[in-house]
Amino acid sequence: MSRSQLRIVFLDAATFGDVSLDRFTAQWNCSVHALTKPTEVLQRIEGSPVVITNKVVLDRSILDSPEAADLKLIAVAATGTDNVDLEAARNRGIRVCNVPGYAAQSVAQFTIALILELATRVGGYGQIVRQGAWEKSPMYTRIDFSTVELSGKKLGIVGYGNIGRRVAEMARGLGMEVLISARPGSAGPLSAGRRALDDVLASSDFVSLHCPLTPNTKNIIDGRALALMKPTAFLINTARGALVDEAALIKALREKQLAGAALDVISREPPPADHPVIRAAKELDNLLVTPHCAWSTREARERLMNEVLENIVAFTEGKDRNRIV
Repeated sequence: MSRSQLRIVFLDAATFGDVSLDRFTAQWNCSVHALTKPTEVLQRIEGSPVVITNKVVLDRSILDSPEAADLKLIAVAATGTDNVDLEAARNRGIRVCNVPGYAAQSVAQFTIALILELATRVGGYGQIVRQGAWEKSPMYTRIDFSTVELSGKKLGIVGYGNIGRRVAEMARGLGMEVLISARPGSAGPLSAGRRALDDVLASSDFVSLHCPLTPNTKNIIDGRALALMKPTAFLINTARGALVDEAALIKALREKQLAGAALDVISREPPPADHPVIRAAKELDNLLVTPHCAWSTREARERLMNEVLENIVAFTEGKDRNRIV
């Protein structure tokens, strides 16, 4: 098969925003779908050796189907691969590659922005001005929120990969002391520079999650973990929604057992209107929720698509690049 005959299917190209796909369409036979519903997956992947997915689920029922008979490569346009059944892919001889580290700077920057917002409430004060409340103030200022300085505060980092390391570097630039948690679920003595998770939770003024979602990390921040944290502490999650027991977090925020939280990820995305976190975010002034956008700077999206392209080029040349399976 010539390069121009290679059929590639994009299942959710809209998730890449306005990044050009011309480099793909110029050299391969590409079918580009903005979004793909679960009921549309089988029809769209049929006859394609290469499928590009960001968040569309490719589970065992799909990978074992007759429609997937020609599938040879799943190019995940993301770092996480939890939307692909890796065991089923391995059994079928389907390669899976991902893009590690492309959004590390973007997510780290956004994480710091969330920490700054929790500490300074800039957005809240901006809203006060938009609502016309400053003009009504009897004095020159407004002191509606309790704010804190970050210098001297302790930041606990759970997950010390590419993103966690960049967050630590940025936080130190703000004068914060960084505490690094041991890998969740790891056994044996602590590695140099690491502290037990419970110790990090109890000692930190801010806790930021950057670990992958695994059986060892699901609901790692549950009621017990939240009870260990200071009532003046803040939680930030820009990793995976299921790392946090959302019901326990909402309860802790309502009861002021925790000063605040900022979540860029939740358990279901996009959420239904009655999702508990969305309801709570509309009611609680100590809960900030953003729509899973920490990764999405233009630079990060450009890097993402460049890496996906290089992964596919390597595949066409019989080479492995960023191969997971």
